Amino acid sequence: MPSREPVSGSLDATDARLLLELVANPRATGVELAARLGLSRNTVQARLARWEANGVLASFERRVEPRALGYSLAAFVAVVVDQHQLDAVVAELAEIPEVTEVCGMTGPTDLMVRVVATEAEDLYRITGRILKIPGVERTNMALVMQELVGPRIAPLLDRLAGSNGLAE
Repeated sequence: MPSREPVSGSLDATDARLLLELVANPRATGVELAARLGLSRNTVQARLARWEANGVLASFERRVEPRALGYSLAAFVAVVVDQHQLDAVVAELAEIPEVTEVCGMTGPTDLMVRVVATEAEDLYRITGRILKIPGVERTNMALVMQELVGPRIAPLLDRLAGSNGLAE
């Protein structure tokens, strides 16, 4: 499971402008990005290299839509676990291919697990597999009916790019 450790360092307005350009044109070359933003190619390459090293850029796999792979259903499964077995539960969840994300939560739910499935019977199988993991005490599932606002960062980048790096 990929690490979700905090990203070291902070981004400035130039970083935000460059990232916005990448959001708009993800296949742009360093030379193209430099020309569009009025930066040197070396500045662009150095920033890209720093972001890669510091984990600023997420993996390419986050761009692949599960629907394109035949997984038309998505659900969030709230999981309550025996705290002594939390690490083992998370490791078992990571072994289930249809589990696309696991987040530790505060409050009455310990984990929020995003799963994808091909159909209702497949979803039933997956949630049953989660319930069988030693240490899982109970679950509660909510089916995603429609994604209304998808994962996004551009509004935050817009704010940073327009603020010259100053917090509002």
